[in-house]
Amino acid sequence: MAAFLRVLALAFLAVLAGSGVGGQKKKEMVLSEKVNQLMEWASKRSVIRLNGDKFRRLIKAPPRNYSVIVMFTALQPHRQCVVCKQADEEYQILANSWRYSSAFTNRIFFAMVDFDEGSDVFQMLNMNSAPTFINFPPKGKPKKGDTYELQVRGFAAEQIARWVADRTDVNIRVIRPPNYAGPLMLGLLLAVIGGLVYLRRSNLDFLYNKTGWAFAALCFVLAMTSGQMWNHIRGPPYAHKNPHSGQVSYIHGSSQAQFVAETHIVLLFNAGVTLGMVLLHEAATSDLEVMKRKIMCMAGIGLVVLFFSWLLSIFRAKYHGYPYSFLMS
Repeated sequence: MAAFLRVLALAFLAVLAGSGVGGQKKKEMVLSEKVNQLMEWASKRSVIRLNGDKFRRLIKAPPRNYSVIVMFTALQPHRQCVVCKQADEEYQILANSWRYSSAFTNRIFFAMVDFDEGSDVFQMLNMNSAPTFINFPPKGKPKKGDTYELQVRGFAAEQIARWVADRTDVNIRVIRPPNYAGPLMLGLLLAVIGGLVYLRRSNLDFLYNKTGWAFAALCFVLAMTSGQMWNHIRGPPYAHKNPHSGQVSYIHGSSQAQFVAETHIVLLFNAGVTLGMVLLHEAATSDLEVMKRKIMCMAGIGLVVLFFSWLLSIFRAKYHGYPYSFLMS
């Protein structure tokens, strides 16, 4: 009887071991099929378009030994999501840089879920805004850091690549297609300047015009102090439209980020304050009639007070808790 029980136990263990091996082989087969499917799609298109079924099968369902960066967006014209189109262009550049690099492997894939093709995915993830970038790691669920901070970092391909490297340890060198607009505009500007100098070669006194050089320097200073270089580096959206209310925000609510429209507004306000100071200076030093100088003085004071109060109100809106205000709360 004891010998029979031992034989029965050994047979049971053999069955369990066989089923475990069979289950492991089945997982490996499923994983191999998923990777092969993704590699086939990636060979045709750098950004794989997913609907609800594909998302659940290839990303949500185990097994998975690869990371997937997914952009949730709304690109259909009737959605009127300008930011989605701008972010998509940068995302395509990043995905193409990875797809055609010598380091391309099946460790990471780039995908996209459009709201009109996978609204059920948006509901599944309780997502109510677009565009949104999420990294789905090989194991486990996405953590807080796996959601890209679009409002802070902007959607430039280089910024997304840094985030991808941080979350997946995959470094992608962004290669942008050649853009000849900048060199052409620079060449055209130099040609115009050269043409003007040539036409006035007999009289170059305008090159010594202090007012002209002061105006050019002032324009450069206003452009830099308003945040134009930050826009060039970070590539933020022009503005933000709330998908539910449709309200458009031109001022970012955080001190760590800004919109392009916000820099234009700040530039205008700084220019208004500067113009007011110039008028005050002219009113105090010019040889004009007393009445005209009084008008210039009042206009200068009005411009400084008005535009400075607006600048301070923007500062208060971005730096929450700032205690001071001027005319406007």
